[in-house]
Amino acid sequence: MTAEHPFTEWINLAQPRLGATVVYATDEFFASKERLIKPEPPVFIPDKYDEHGKWMDGWESRRKRDPGHDYCIIRLGSPGIIRGFELDNSHFTGNYPPAISIDGALTESWSGEQCTWTELVPQQAVEGDRQHCFPITESHPWNHLRLNLYPDGGVARLRVYGQVKRLWKDHDFQIEHDLAAIGNGGRVLCCNDMHYGHMSNLIAPGRGINMGDGWETRRRRKPGNDWVILALGHSGIIDRVEIDTAHFKGNYPESCSLEGALSDADPDDRFDHADLNWKPLLPQAGLGPDQIHTFSTEIQQHAPVNRIRLNIYPDGGISRIRLFGKLAQL
Repeated sequence: MTAEHPFTEWINLAQPRLGATVVYATDEFFASKERLIKPEPPVFIPDKYDEHGKWMDGWESRRKRDPGHDYCIIRLGSPGIIRGFELDNSHFTGNYPPAISIDGALTESWSGEQCTWTELVPQQAVEGDRQHCFPITESHPWNHLRLNLYPDGGVARLRVYGQVKRLWKDHDFQIEHDLAAIGNGGRVLCCNDMHYGHMSNLIAPGRGINMGDGWETRRRRKPGNDWVILALGHSGIIDRVEIDTAHFKGNYPESCSLEGALSDADPDDRFDHADLNWKPLLPQAGLGPDQIHTFSTEIQQHAPVNRIRLNIYPDGGISRIRLFGKLAQL
């Protein structure tokens, strides 16, 4: 079970589908470094062994017999501001490291003298077969992380919660972007219900792999409709929208609409989004099952926006939303 902490509401930046990879480990004799960032919860298979010994679902080094300590390097798919780490030692009961630390770097190359590492989590003791949460107050973006084990051992998973920080360049203002995408700094801020599927799935890369990889509300038994609010990675003008109902065949919304607003508030601040000056972007439009719906000519002219409200009528599930447009220079 995931350890509960406020920062776990953020996106896991160390997901392979966001481009994250484990690029180096000093040793991975017992268990491959790639397993450290697998999206699935770790499992234990009692009778599973391989040529190196007991198979473990995580990263595990051999018993260290010389000075020093083991470590691995994780490269995030995009630079991100980290809000906290979750270190999961599930099933590692006698082979976990007594202590760990985590460093960060923003660099093109993690090796060599040109890479400067900054301590994010100082060395501290950890326990076996449990989750550990480490909140971070550092606001600098990082794209490489170094997980240090003292001196050796195994870790099941490392989750890195935070927000992608897209470093926009001048030429980016000339081309179209999906302004809601996680990789462009988009975020899903809140919704009225996500009983079956988490709202952050809406802006994940690729198409959904199943119904659980989307946003789905419970069956509405009262008047009204369900909704979700997104913060764009940059203010912009939306000229094309894609709504994907992949895998939702008997539970897709009957229709949807979009509204936009421009807000000076920090997306982290808790406030009443109903107070925003919402303007219509996409009038209520019908949806169908298990397909991508594209809207362009239906989108109304509008000023730059950085908040989007997606309304679904009356309820149901949506796999992905894409909001294509150009950056606005405010």
